[in-house]
Amino acid sequence: MLFEEVASYYQKLEAVSSRLEMIDILTELFKKAKKEEMKKLVYMTQGILSPPFEGVEIGMAEKLVEASIATATGFSKEEVEKEFKKRGDLGEAAEYLVSKTKLKRLSSKKFELSEVFDTMYKIATTSGEGSQEAKIKMLAELLAASSPLEARYIVRFSLGTLRLGVGDATILEALSKLVTGERKFKEQLENAYNICSDLGKVAEALAKEGIKGIENFKVELFSPIRPALAERLPTAEEILERMHGKCAVESKYDGLRAQVHVDKKSKRVEIFSRRLERLTPMFPEIAKAALEEIDAESAIIEGEAIAYNEVTGEFHPFQETIQRKRKHGVEEMSQELPLHLFAFDLMYLDGEGYLDKPYHERREKLEKIIKNKGTILLADRIIATSPKELEKYFEEAIEKGLEGIVAKELNSKYIAGARKFSWIKMKRSYKGELSDTVDLVILGYYLGKGVRAEFKFGGLLCGVYNEKKDVFETITKIGTGFSEEQMKEFKEVLDKIKVKSKPARVVSNIEPDFWVEPKYVVTVKADEITRSPTHTCGKEGDESGYALRFPRIVGGIRSDKSPEDATTTKEIIEMFKMQKKEKLQEES
Repeated sequence: MLFEEVASYYQKLEAVSSRLEMIDILTELFKKAKKEEMKKLVYMTQGILSPPFEGVEIGMAEKLVEASIATATGFSKEEVEKEFKKRGDLGEAAEYLVSKTKLKRLSSKKFELSEVFDTMYKIATTSGEGSQEAKIKMLAELLAASSPLEARYIVRFSLGTLRLGVGDATILEALSKLVTGERKFKEQLENAYNICSDLGKVAEALAKEGIKGIENFKVELFSPIRPALAERLPTAEEILERMHGKCAVESKYDGLRAQVHVDKKSKRVEIFSRRLERLTPMFPEIAKAALEEIDAESAIIEGEAIAYNEVTGEFHPFQETIQRKRKHGVEEMSQELPLHLFAFDLMYLDGEGYLDKPYHERREKLEKIIKNKGTILLADRIIATSPKELEKYFEEAIEKGLEGIVAKELNSKYIAGARKFSWIKMKRSYKGELSDTVDLVILGYYLGKGVRAEFKFGGLLCGVYNEKKDVFETITKIGTGFSEEQMKEFKEVLDKIKVKSKPARVVSNIEPDFWVEPKYVVTVKADEITRSPTHTCGKEGDESGYALRFPRIVGGIRSDKSPEDATTTKEIIEMFKMQKKEKLQEES
């Protein structure tokens, strides 16, 4: 498939805001691809070169891309920079400059999709002495033989800013329509995706083997599983009622969720984050302990990595633990702030997948293979049969400085990538006023006024994730709680992901000064959830949506969460109901 055809479909995607139209455009695009191209086409549409856990990042620096455009078109770097400033989009600047190139095109060759993808992969993986010059040359050669439209998307892709507004759920529905003509096969495709966390691999299996290929997906070592998620309820009584009168209750640790894959034969260990990023180099003590403290030939376990003082029994706050997620100074920080992994689930053991086994069986096996001394410890838990037991355990967890508890149905399977009532969390913040319970996606920002004018940053427009519709809905504007340092930081970070118009996956009745690509998550406190005619969170037809009253930022950007990991519309509605119920109880 020629890349110019891919570019024409990307242009169509950019021009529509309807998700149904996007699905139809993608379905048509996928139909035109060869079977062997499907994996690369899906990766490129996601704006990546490989799944996140492989750690191959494209993201060339703007200056290098500007140099490539100059080399490819004959314009000076100053002229390229001037055009970039004028348009605010280096992809559009490249499109214009390629159309006006000062150089004679040396070849009439048209690039195949695979050729463009493979060149991009080579650029991303080139390192060492002379690598910058090599990257500039490779990209320039690609641009010199490209049409103006191709240049727009090649440049955006090279910067890691493709921004087609297409989410994974939209791609899955397009793949479903590709083979069945309907969107209903999405669930089976999503199950396969949840097991392997590789949408390109799912698309390739579907293209080559059809529906049968999707049914054959199994848990594999070093291919991370998308984590199971918990629903929430406010009281012990409601939790036990959902769990049929008996459940396991685990402590909820406020750390970094980690999935540990270990194979003793090859002496290989990999650690993946909630976002499926590779954390292995950052957590050397956990990687070492996995080989020494897990009594199995091979296993995948899941737990919470948290800074913990064994002498005092003190759990460090999340803000301290998150400091361990770094690329530099790892060894020194591991000595200064050592982590423990509190293991709470088993997903694979000695060649056998454990996702379909009941929780109680997974826990029993976990207890047998974890020595429970040293760096890897079992998450604390009890079996509760009465609200009094559950409430007492909850209060003890809070006293220890933990977030709360997670109740688990004893016979439930591990439901990868989904939020179900087989796991239910209860946090300190659900008791009484709404506090630090919401993680919001930044959708736009406002310019500063008055004393804030010097920072050119006045606040954020934030939203939640609607899982059902695969869109982001506004819930609040935040103008308080920022330090001067944070204002500068937010302005600097958000300037890099500014977009000219509202992103396709954002549903909003409010216009900020600047829209941004939905990329970053922040934690927010608020006094309560209210109904709102302005915000789109949970808004259906003429009904009001939901908003936060007196919101304020807690900390900075959550690097451990993706936009789709943010608080969902469904959760906000449930929290509103809980809040309403608590108020009625107080009044009575």
